Amino acid sequence: MLDFLANMFNPDTLPGGLVYALLFLALALLGIRLVRAFTRKSARHFQDVTALNFVAQLAQVGVFLAALILYAHLVPALRAVGTALLAGVSVASILIGLAAQSTLANLIAGLALLLYHPFRVGDRVQLTTPKGVETGTIVALTLGYTLLRNAANQEIVVPNSVMISQVIILLPPEENK
Repeated sequence: MLDFLANMFNPDTLPGGLVYALLFLALALLGIRLVRAFTRKSARHFQDVTALNFVAQLAQVGVFLAALILYAHLVPALRAVGTALLAGVSVASILIGLAAQSTLANLIAGLALLLYHPFRVGDRVQLTTPKGVETGTIVALTLGYTLLRNAANQEIVVPNSVMISQVIILLPPEENK
């Protein structure tokens, strides 16, 4: 019995590995709960919580991955797997970054637009499109795209990387005639 209790906290043994697995899982779940609680409390201070929700989801994935990598480094039998996992994540992030450059550019530009608020939903703007200068009302701001509606009731979808790198003219609101 005493031998079993001694092995229970030894990561070299199966019972010890399982105990530490449960411990790291519990810590990861606690970390995720803390991120969610922080997000709920912080959401009261923002009008638009899209960026906050995105960062919260990213933090939750990060907490889980950190727990998994730390667990793999703690258990000697998994140490090589943990090192390979860490190296694999590094290589994968580089490959994903290169493959999704324009998507990531739109995403980061969307975060910047949501944080800096150069314009808001309902604002009338004028910008250059492939068809020429267009005037429209902003209908929606998402992390990837900004949606406008012009006077002809056409929807214009503009990537956020274009919205953040282009000169946008804010127009006064239209008067009801």
